[in-house]
Amino acid sequence: METLGFLIDGFGVALAPENLMFALLGAFLGTLIGALPGLGPANGVAILIPLAFTLGLRADTSLIMLTSVYAGAMYGGRISSILLNIPGDEPAMMTCLDGYPMAQKGKAAEALAISAIASFIGSLIATIGLILLAPILADFALTFGPAEYFALFLLAFATLGGITGKNPVKTVIAACLGLMIATVGIDNTGVQRYTFGVLELYEGVDFIIVIVGLFAISELLTFIEERAGKGHKTIKVNGLKLSFKDIVAILPTSLRGSVLGFIAGVLPGAGASLGSFISYTLEKKILGDKGQFGTGDPRGVAAPEAGNNGASSGALVPMLTLGVPGSGTTAVLLALLISQNITPGPLMFTQHADIVWGVIAALLIGNFLLLVLNIPLVGLFVRLLSVPPMFLLPIVTMVAFVGIYSISNTTFDLYFMVAFGFAGYILRKLEIPLVPVILGLLLGPEMEKNLRHAMDISDGDWTILWSSGLAIGLWAFAILGLVLPYIIGPILRKRMQIKTGATGD
Repeated sequence: METLGFLIDGFGVALAPENLMFALLGAFLGTLIGALPGLGPANGVAILIPLAFTLGLRADTSLIMLTSVYAGAMYGGRISSILLNIPGDEPAMMTCLDGYPMAQKGKAAEALAISAIASFIGSLIATIGLILLAPILADFALTFGPAEYFALFLLAFATLGGITGKNPVKTVIAACLGLMIATVGIDNTGVQRYTFGVLELYEGVDFIIVIVGLFAISELLTFIEERAGKGHKTIKVNGLKLSFKDIVAILPTSLRGSVLGFIAGVLPGAGASLGSFISYTLEKKILGDKGQFGTGDPRGVAAPEAGNNGASSGALVPMLTLGVPGSGTTAVLLALLISQNITPGPLMFTQHADIVWGVIAALLIGNFLLLVLNIPLVGLFVRLLSVPPMFLLPIVTMVAFVGIYSISNTTFDLYFMVAFGFAGYILRKLEIPLVPVILGLLLGPEMEKNLRHAMDISDGDWTILWSSGLAIGLWAFAILGLVLPYIIGPILRKRMQIKTGATGD
């Protein structure tokens, strides 16, 4: 009953005219960004973070808007998958398998509608799971001491391989880069570290500048290099001919995919890619010869879309309750919260209950907004794919520069952002993932603080870090999280490549 009361209060926050307007704006912009191949939700949220500062939005309004962008981008990723056979991001790869064949058969509108409905079901089920699970996990996290939190942060770093899916050595290098950047500034004992006498560095490196530079600016540079010029030629979308019987046929698939996706999202490091893959694979095994997977089966569209949207909402659980992001996008959202002087974790549910439950209520409302937007306005989103990037890039660049300048009104931050943009571009070229850099920067200060606290309590005895059963359990999960992704990950990616490669063009 207490949770229901909090949720009702959250609806009061979410239904405020300003918050509702920015939720709608975020859903619309997120779908547009998701429809562009290669951008993805993490880049989309990073690009639009400066907009929140430019408009001077409150913490709840900012988070509601950018969470809606996140949800909208997950919806929008299916558009290029179905019409171009180009996944908007990695989780949308599985949608290509049956979505593109359906489009080739003249059923593009049906495929888009089915994916929108499955996405809605996945997000809705996962949001309900978030409502039920988050308070329980937050209460459990209140039992954590500094040693347990240190082990938890190690778990977050250990599962980076599952989030990024990259070379383990390069992932470690990226995380170390982030931790190194986090040490810049004056520490909590008053000692200057790596400031080199530059006054602007005394308070450390602003992670919003780093995020916009690494994600947004480097993405723009990569976009110019790889996809500048003409837009893509898409398959024509005919009138929608989807019956009630067709919708009923995909409901069991969508429900199963939603539950699997939510579980994958809650697990640190698993993410939407795993949720999409296991949902599709399980559905194919359940239906067996009854399905025509790979040739344009509607259930082959519904399963991965329910899975990846369920995972995206599920990834908010560890971010809100533990302060540990479950995906690259939630890492960017974590940065937004910290920039608003809000520390994600169990205390957030008591100290900032209005923001937490306002965002959760906004997710529920946003799911309905996205369903209403995505079916009638799909033609608009489709036409966006044919717009040359040279018209879109200047707008994105302007938002990033104006937003960063509005934070501190200093050109130093603009130079810093551009520098990190080029650094991000070089890291991309070297295939070094960017998400571990951000996580190192975000979690580094808290990790150091908890380590110092644990050492103070134990008078320098390192065994305190694994002195409790909970800490030992977290260390064990960290070791598993470090090892398993590099055993299972290549197998999953190989199967995904074989499956997507079998679809052809």
